[in-house]
Amino acid sequence: MACPGSWASHQHFHPHSIKIPGDITLGGLFPIHARGPHGLPCGEIKKEKGIHRMEAMLYALDQINSDPELLPNITLGARILDTCSRDTYALEQSLTFVQALIQKDTSDIRCSNGEPPIIRKPERVIGVIGASASSVSIMVANVLRLFEIPQISYASTAPELSDNNRYDFFSRVVPPDSYQAQAMVDIVKAMGWNYVSTLASEGSYGESGVDSFQQISREAGGLCIAQSIKIPREPKPGEFDKIIKRLMETSNARGVIIFANEDDIKRVLEAAKRANLTGHFLFVGSDSWGAKSSPILDQEDVAEGAVTILPKRASIEGFDQYFTSRSLENNRRNIWFAEFWEDDFRCKLTRPGIKIDSEKKKCTGEERINRDTPYEQEGKVQFVIDAVYAMAHALHSMHLDLCPGAMGVCDKMDPVEGRMLLNYIRSVNFNGGGEPHLYLLRIVCKWSEGMEEMQWSGGDHQIPDSVCSFPCNPGERKKMVKGVPCCWHCELCDGYQYQLDEMNCETCPFNMRPTPNRTSCRSTPIIKLEWHSPWAIIPVFLAILGILATSFVVITFIRFNDTPIVRASGRELSYVLLTGIFLIYLITFLMIAEPGAVVCAFRRLLLGLGMAITYSAMLTKTNRIYRIFEQGKKSVSPPKFISPTSQLAITFILMSVQLLGVFVWFAVIPPHTIIDYEEQRPPNPEMARGVLKCDMSDLSLICCLSYSIVLMVTCTVYAVKSRGVPETFNEAKPIGFTMYTTCIVWLAFVPIFFGTAQSTEKMFIQTTTLTVSMSLSASVSLGMLYIPKVYVIIFHPEQNVQKRKRSFKAVVQAATMSTRLSQKSNDKQNGETQTEHSRSPIGG
Repeated sequence: MACPGSWASHQHFHPHSIKIPGDITLGGLFPIHARGPHGLPCGEIKKEKGIHRMEAMLYALDQINSDPELLPNITLGARILDTCSRDTYALEQSLTFVQALIQKDTSDIRCSNGEPPIIRKPERVIGVIGASASSVSIMVANVLRLFEIPQISYASTAPELSDNNRYDFFSRVVPPDSYQAQAMVDIVKAMGWNYVSTLASEGSYGESGVDSFQQISREAGGLCIAQSIKIPREPKPGEFDKIIKRLMETSNARGVIIFANEDDIKRVLEAAKRANLTGHFLFVGSDSWGAKSSPILDQEDVAEGAVTILPKRASIEGFDQYFTSRSLENNRRNIWFAEFWEDDFRCKLTRPGIKIDSEKKKCTGEERINRDTPYEQEGKVQFVIDAVYAMAHALHSMHLDLCPGAMGVCDKMDPVEGRMLLNYIRSVNFNGGGEPHLYLLRIVCKWSEGMEEMQWSGGDHQIPDSVCSFPCNPGERKKMVKGVPCCWHCELCDGYQYQLDEMNCETCPFNMRPTPNRTSCRSTPIIKLEWHSPWAIIPVFLAILGILATSFVVITFIRFNDTPIVRASGRELSYVLLTGIFLIYLITFLMIAEPGAVVCAFRRLLLGLGMAITYSAMLTKTNRIYRIFEQGKKSVSPPKFISPTSQLAITFILMSVQLLGVFVWFAVIPPHTIIDYEEQRPPNPEMARGVLKCDMSDLSLICCLSYSIVLMVTCTVYAVKSRGVPETFNEAKPIGFTMYTTCIVWLAFVPIFFGTAQSTEKMFIQTTTLTVSMSLSASVSLGMLYIPKVYVIIFHPEQNVQKRKRSFKAVVQAATMSTRLSQKSNDKQNGETQTEHSRSPIGG
């Protein structure tokens, strides 16, 4: 509005917009500048996201206006605005598009001279190309839908914009973020990650993108979000350093899914570099990062290895030729091109009244894009061109239907009805961006896996890890962290357990043990007491010495069988007793021999039989001596059953009890072998062994020896009772000493045998203890009773002569007198004086 003659009547364009005249005007919204700092609306220029995309619209308009087949005789114009990457600022700017639709009452307005003002009718914008950011598109769409102005975005991907009830006049030529989020989930899974953080710019684009990623990852499963951080719309100083610090709280989550605008991306990379975390974070960026170089300028080392998403596109060669040919002279319609020129070539243009910074070179105007500076087509250029062409094809179809045969815009299209145009837009179909069969609003995203060709930080081709917990080693099970399905602790399958599956451990069967890596079970080795074992060498050595000594005594007795000493010792019982001693030594070899049915049978038979024979003979001897002298106190007649035949009969009767018990045992439980896996089953399964042994428990072994122990105790009792009889008259004293010593040996045996019942060396200790104890018992008997006699026979044969015989009465009287004298002498001299008597044989 202006009065006649005023300067405003000559103003032809909006000071912050580009005006391209035409029969039909399209609106354009582009982030020419970044968001301004400290409350300023606009900041530094955005070369790629702003200038490249805006020039793509200008290029598309030129192509359409020069195409005789598309909208012939109709020129498309444009009103292009800068959103400054801020939704509120973009809303203010977009009001320009609806000015022509707002009815204003100017009847009461007069100029100073009384004339009515000249009201310049604003151009009518029939459709808008844009915006870029989803938050801006959402804000603008809410206004445009009120005036039924169709809108086609080339970059807004927020899923909520797909809500046709709320944003019914909004369309786009790029897939929504749900497609990006799905691609990101696929990429994360392809790289083997299961623990990532998300980073989103505050606003619809960032928040809805992250929400889609989280929802899809939950549905897919196997992916956990360590942290979900939001970048404030107006970040305070140090805010990005705090964000990096928070991300490091879950340092294992190296993968960072980032839905943010390029300004926030750049600041995140700068903060990571300041924190000396170059190469730590592995970014997966959305299409706002895409193929743009501005977010990573001077931060290439931090961004190395980042994977960014970009909708499938084709590079438009015509645009490359167009853009690289732009210069200050041929591109005056772009009011921001001079600012782009200064930034791109790092120089300064001369302006009247403005002094050039001495540090910057002066722009000559002869610089050329892609010659003096690197150039790469921005990722969304194709989609900007597609959006413009979509609007043009819709208008072309509408013109064919409403104005058939008419040249230019007919009355039915003046003005263009927004809702009708929207219907044509939704049904448009054309070849876009050099890619045939590109259907508007029905785009399929594709991505191909080429992980082996990717290079990560430091030139490494191995895909880095971004996992909460690393896989457990073989033999370890997962113990899940409550509420975090991707995190677990690894617990070793301990003891005799092996890894059944990744979550469970199972105990091996009783006859098996786990393999070293605990992934399965293996048979437990079978062992037995070997002849070369230290536990066997000592018992075998003692047994061999005992057998040799016993054999020597037997041979000596046989050689001197009719001599007085042999006859006096009771030849028949002596041979029986020596047989028992021999069998006691022999049992050592059976106890060490490899268990088998025959060996086990002989173990049962001879284990108690040798001792039963030995102590039956000793008991018979001591009992005979005791009865003789007890009878002598009462009568001069000898007691019954003291003849050699009677003594043998008594001995064999006593022995038969042991034999009977063994044969009953044979009948009830036939001898056999077993493998005891419990005996040597220590905490460390590597030391576990199965012990091959005879089926003889500790209790059965004691029962086998119990009869011999009864004979031993009884013999000891008679030896104690016969202690008063002088040894010159009988063998009572040697037998007594033998039994006392034997009792001491077996008293020591009991605690050792049962005290080692829980030891892993139980079999060896008990076998050695038993055999050594038996050998010692036999050696005591052999040493006390027969070695002195053999010594006299061999070295003092002069003592082995016949003495004169005396009657039973004389013998008893002499023994009684000797006993009384001995007692008196003990009373007077405390046992120091002893009267010697001549030897008198009692034995047969």
